[in-house]
Amino acid sequence: MRIGFGYDVHKLVAGRKLILGGVEIPNEKGLLGHSDADVVLHALCDALLGAAALGDIGKHFPDTDPQYKDISSLTLLEKAGDLLLHHHFNIVNVDVTIVLQQPKIAPYVETMRANIAHVLRIVVNSISIKATTNEGMGSIGTGEGAAAYAIASIQSK
Repeated sequence: MRIGFGYDVHKLVAGRKLILGGVEIPNEKGLLGHSDADVVLHALCDALLGAAALGDIGKHFPDTDPQYKDISSLTLLEKAGDLLLHHHFNIVNVDVTIVLQQPKIAPYVETMRANIAHVLRIVVNSISIKATTNEGMGSIGTGEGAAAYAIASIQSK
């Protein structure tokens, strides 16, 4: 059994869509990044790649490469999952915590779980997604950004 940890953070800005866990969430601001800036899936990619000792999201999908400009992070997650399969690993479970002052994401969690299960080809019961605020403290607490933490366990086939 192997365990990996991932973290990602992006700034919230006007004129961008807010996409978390592959779900577009209505909001005045979205996350700024080279891709769709989905902190949930970026943190999860890093957790999975880290568990397999395959580097990180920047190694495999660099933000200097134009092919990843505005790409869906669901595509990046699928490619990360394929890398694990190629290296003979199965995903046991994943757990993600989203840190975002607002909007509330509870209505979208089940769709996020379904998206992740679909692209990773695992059962939805192996995926946990939770959310919290920063209680008004720091840049996330003042609504300037969002972050996500992820942990993943994998095993050799």
